Amino acid sequence: MIISDANLPIETVDVPAPELFCDADKAVDRLCELYKAATDFLTTKFEMSLNGETPTARYRAYYPEVRLTTTSFAQVDSRLSFGHVASPGTYSATITRPDLFRNYLEQQIQLLQDHHGVDVQIGASDTPMPVHFAAAADPNMTVPQDGAMQFTLRDVFDVPDLSTTNDDIVNGMSAGHPDGSRHLSGFTAQRIDYSLARLSHYTATDPHHFQNHVLFTNYQFYVEEFEGYARQVLADKDSGYVSFVSTGNHELTSADGTIPPTEKMPQMPTYHLKKADGSGITLVNIGVGPSNAKTATDHIAVLRPHAWLMVGHCAGLRNSQSLGDFVLAHAYLREDHVLDDDLPVWVPIPALAEVQIALEEAVEEVTELEGFDLKRLMRTGTVATIDNRNWELRDQSGPVHRLSQSRAVALDMESATIAANGFRFRVPYGTLLCVSDKPLHGELKLPGMASDFYKTQVARHLLIGIKAMERLSKMPLERLHSRKLRSFEETAFL
Repeated sequence: MIISDANLPIETVDVPAPELFCDADKAVDRLCELYKAATDFLTTKFEMSLNGETPTARYRAYYPEVRLTTTSFAQVDSRLSFGHVASPGTYSATITRPDLFRNYLEQQIQLLQDHHGVDVQIGASDTPMPVHFAAAADPNMTVPQDGAMQFTLRDVFDVPDLSTTNDDIVNGMSAGHPDGSRHLSGFTAQRIDYSLARLSHYTATDPHHFQNHVLFTNYQFYVEEFEGYARQVLADKDSGYVSFVSTGNHELTSADGTIPPTEKMPQMPTYHLKKADGSGITLVNIGVGPSNAKTATDHIAVLRPHAWLMVGHCAGLRNSQSLGDFVLAHAYLREDHVLDDDLPVWVPIPALAEVQIALEEAVEEVTELEGFDLKRLMRTGTVATIDNRNWELRDQSGPVHRLSQSRAVALDMESATIAANGFRFRVPYGTLLCVSDKPLHGELKLPGMASDFYKTQVARHLLIGIKAMERLSKMPLERLHSRKLRSFEETAFL
């Protein structure tokens, strides 16, 4: 089909007219059909252009969309935090990779139909699909940098537009779409595609391997223990786990399988202990620092995980603490600064009871301590997160006084960032740290101390994180995704 736009010929793909669906499964089938038609068209035209065929038009395809219109003020179950819209009107969301998000989309669409008793409309949106994101769906195709081809890329194909790829919806800065419809989802298709590409780059694993429960750590030692645990449960046919994926997308389905060495480690090595329904556990070694913590969570958030936890090391700030003790964060002192523009520091980051209970029960299970005895090796309290790894080298009078005023019991560089981004993206979050040094009390993280500490504590700490995630995976979604993380005007999609 050829159309003209200000004398510039535009060639696009023929797609079915928008249609109403009462069946969520069939609605997602149509989304897949529209998405495939768009990506096939763009990749075919792009490949022809790369092979020397002179482009004769501007080639354009559009993301599919879900659209819902309600006319009733009838109130749904007030206990639910998602799956419904707050008031009559038209709501829409552009959709990408419906193959990857199929289960999620079916669930969200079905909830809308159940709660509002209306059909959803599926059709093509008016948002052009960048050729880079269309090509990303084909593992055998890459888009060369502009200038490497015989034509100017942006004259022939749509390219990513960062002015429309942002977090305005989740940050509460956008009331609706240009066509007047309100937001159905917290992320646009372009924003999701951008993050999917970043995830593949930073983690060296494909997005479809990510599980619904994500552990973040800041040490490679945890990765080694995670692989060891994975081999144990893969040997147990009743464990529910079906495979283990390492960087480079190497997948083990048996306990005695081999993983080839990785020639070049990614910035954030990531590993996935998978279950068939996606309810397994992903471990991400984000390294050190709040910038890495923000980068990882910015992109993993589009996958809509059910929970993420930080299980890393920290500095113990109290004399009563010992190396190897645990800290369960119930508040955060945010001095990481990387989220100041998106989530001001005056916004409280509450502890989530469901996550706190799961973590405490996991500590009790692994340590075989409970009640008052548990206080021997675990404290709840404020965790301070900073952006200066060598904070100890500054004049101590200011930092120590501030930490004391905040009632902080531990200090690290990632936990508050991960919790704050969980709050911002409506992803349940929690933190369980392990004290690895006490700089205020002369116990620095020196090589000998660290080696002994790692040998005795890492396995137990990681196991606690895994046990907590397994508890959360059994919790009903409507309980785990509570109303505490939802703002006044929320999207229906989780």
